[in-house]
Amino acid sequence: MDIFTLIKTRRSVRKFKKEKVPDTLIENILEAGRWAPSGLNNQPWRFMVLGKEKKDALAEYTKYGYIIKSANKIILVFLDKDASYNYEKDLMAIGACIQNMLLYIHSEKLGACWLGEILNQREQVQKELEVKGSFKLEAVLAVGSPLSLPKQGRRKTLKSLILK
Repeated sequence: MDIFTLIKTRRSVRKFKKEKVPDTLIENILEAGRWAPSGLNNQPWRFMVLGKEKKDALAEYTKYGYIIKSANKIILVFLDKDASYNYEKDLMAIGACIQNMLLYIHSEKLGACWLGEILNQREQVQKELEVKGSFKLEAVLAVGSPLSLPKQGRRKTLKSLILK
C-alpha cells in the first residue's frame, strides 16, 4: 500500500475480534514508534504492554473502557521526564511516535484506537499499574483485529486549512 493510501485509510477502531495479536507484531509496533523523530534525539517515550489481566483493571479508569476490554493488547506510552529536555517538544515527539505505531498497525491489517480521555485519571492509572519513577502516562493505544472496518473519514479541504 502506498503511503498516501495508508495515511488516508487509517481509522480509529473501537471494537475488536477475539483474536490474539502475535508478540512479534507488538514488538514491531513498538519498533515503529521507536524510530519517530525527537528533539536532540532524546527519544523520550517509554512503553508498557498489557494483556488481559491488567487491561481489564485499566478499563475501569475511563468511560471508554469497552474499547480497552475489547482490544487484545494495550500499549501505554509514557514520557520519561528524566530524558525530557522540553516538555512541549517531547509531547510532539510522542505524538510522532504514536502516529508511527498507528500507521504500522494499519499496514498490518490490524486496528487501533488512541485513547486520551483516560489521562484524566493518569495518577490513579499509574498507581494501579505500579508505575514508579520519572514516567508520566501520555497515551493509551488499544490494539487488535478489527471487528469491522470504520466508514470512510472526512476531512476539511486543504484550502480551508492554509492561512493566507
